[in-house]
Amino acid sequence: MPKRHAPDPEAFRAAAVALLRRGGQRISEVAADLGVSGESLRKGGQQANVDAGEGPPGALSAAERAALRRLRREVKPRAMEREMLRKAAACFAREAW
Repeated sequence: MPKRHAPDPEAFRAAAVALLRRGGQRISEVAADLGVSGESLRKGGQQANVDAGEGPPGALSAAERAALRRLRREVKPRAMEREMLRKAAACFAREAW
């Protein structure tokens, strides 16, 4: 299993993508020069395209992705509360008979 490390700072990512967009070098060459994986650099370039409005239809920008993550985090406890209330109501209904 590969070791995980802290994500690169946003400024570093932006500079890496800008370096990649200048052209002249392959993704693997730029990634090796910067000490990052080629896949993370490729995904960063794709996300930069989506953020600039040049991505495929239906792709989420970084802001949309963050909002979706926040909303899912808010919904999760509500779903657990609803499930607990449903079970409590069923329990009370059994006791009433």
